[in-house]
Amino acid sequence: MADGTGQRIDKWLFFARVVKSRSLAQKLVQSGAVRINRDKTTNAARLVRADDTLTVSIHDTVRILKICDCGTRRGPASEAAELYEDLSPPEEKAKRKDDAPPKAGYTPPKRPPNKKERRAHERLRWG
Repeated sequence: MADGTGQRIDKWLFFARVVKSRSLAQKLVQSGAVRINRDKTTNAARLVRADDTLTVSIHDTVRILKICDCGTRRGPASEAAELYEDLSPPEEKAKRKDDAPPKAGYTPPKRPPNKKERRAHERLRWG
């Protein structure tokens, strides 16, 4: 970004691989889940520039991203990682849905029941 111009926020989120599609990026911004330099925005056409800080609330996590450069295309992940610096706290980076404890209630079996187990279930169910 040597010329100092900006790029649409939805386009930048798509190029930086924060979301899977540009339409999802537009919906994310319009829902109010994105802040630019601490200011909430609902305008997907708002321009962002280098050194802007984005706060993005997505998938039950908050990511703080400092824009280093605007992209020219949606390239590979290694190219997308050069567009921003992740300022999120380390505990937020390590937190994943896989680490969450299992929810109480029904847990589906790992395999379908065999014939003997099906008949035992029918006897229990119908008496």
